[in-house]
Amino acid sequence: MPPGPALPRSVQTALILRYWPRFVAACRRRYGKVFTLRIASLGTLVYLDDPADIKVVFAGDPGIYHAGEANSMLAGLLGDSSVLVIDDDLHRDRRHLMMAPFGRDAVARQAGVMAEIAAANIARWPIGTEFPVAPRMSEITLEVILRTVIGATDSARLASLREVMPRLLNLGSWASLAIANPDLQRRRPWRYVRRRIEEADRLLFAEIADRRADPKLAERTDVLAMLVRASHDDGRTMTDSELRDQLMTLLTAGHDTTATALSWALERLLRHPDKLDKAVRAADASAAGDPAGDEYLDAIAKETLRVRPVVFDVGRVLTRPVELAGYRLPAGVMVAPGIGLVHSSPEQYPNPDRFDPDRMLGATLGPTTWLPFGGGNRRCLGATFAMAEMRVVLREVLRRVELRTSTAKGERQKVKHVVLVPHRGARISVRAVRDTVTASPAVAQMPSCCPIATSNEASSTSSTPT
Repeated sequence: MPPGPALPRSVQTALILRYWPRFVAACRRRYGKVFTLRIASLGTLVYLDDPADIKVVFAGDPGIYHAGEANSMLAGLLGDSSVLVIDDDLHRDRRHLMMAPFGRDAVARQAGVMAEIAAANIARWPIGTEFPVAPRMSEITLEVILRTVIGATDSARLASLREVMPRLLNLGSWASLAIANPDLQRRRPWRYVRRRIEEADRLLFAEIADRRADPKLAERTDVLAMLVRASHDDGRTMTDSELRDQLMTLLTAGHDTTATALSWALERLLRHPDKLDKAVRAADASAAGDPAGDEYLDAIAKETLRVRPVVFDVGRVLTRPVELAGYRLPAGVMVAPGIGLVHSSPEQYPNPDRFDPDRMLGATLGPTTWLPFGGGNRRCLGATFAMAEMRVVLREVLRRVELRTSTAKGERQKVKHVVLVPHRGARISVRAVRDTVTASPAVAQMPSCCPIATSNEASSTSSTPT
């Protein structure tokens, strides 16, 4: 086995739970590009930092590298048929059924609703008072899922979903024990977890029933409608229970993650005034239909996901021994391609700690050097959806409000379940509301180079806090 800390399993577990990125980065410095950790409930983990080794994992036989088994502790919430917790042929077939709603054209049809939801939320932001933006981003991303993924239109049920889903999705560490071990949900201290899941299930099954009964099902564009219509070659479709599990998966995997990425984007921009200025110009250009505006907003999203990855690694459980990274690893070991390790490597990204969206402009990003959505046959189905949502929400924020820059030290990464969030909630302050009624003709007619940095600007080192 690769080298690793000799600390007791319980100590390594505590360090991961409290100091995940810092602990893993320290191990990388001490032990090299491949090292072993021993974590309670996960077993033996072999971290990988070399893109060549990560490519072997992502391109490997899915029957040997089991991602569903690595995610099995989530089955208590997502359900046994969730695309995240199944493997082999079942996963392949389920993923095939779910691909159409997340294609580029299908996602593009949802952009208008995303913008409408973001604008309505931004209109309620306080002016002149500092506040954590992370909860506001969670409201936006939840509403986007409820209306574009689930397709809820009944006002009473939509209100219930807005109330019930955050209570379920924001369970604390104590409640998470009953997710990893569902048998605990029968015991008094954790029965409330079961009740919250049942409340959510009641609403989700009602939406599924409505969609099946909708005479205009074929015309609907929400993800649920498309999943109800989806069928295998032999005509089989997903059952209600299978549909419920996919909806819960999309809510869990697509809500807090995108909200956190958006929060980090604003946290980074406010500490880099030159980048914020270019981002505002890009938002105006995007609103005026200039593709260069979209390009720079996408670059912000990509660089944010690089420098502040929402998830620090992905896992695969080995079903049989393999030769990997110069070691023979036994069955049962979990190999963990280190997203955060690769993204912070100076071998891949010069000055990796520097927030520099310009490095992403025109860049060809390799699947094993930029991997915020994982990779291989388990790459996040919603990656295109998430990137489009980040672009749209950032555009609406930057074109609707003037944000006050900050010289405060950057917020730390705090572990929240399996997500790395800003430890103070990404605090921001709105200086004023911008006039967004019409875009300036000058903006609309800008050459495509104007909203983005020149090569000289891209090479300059920011003097603002990192």
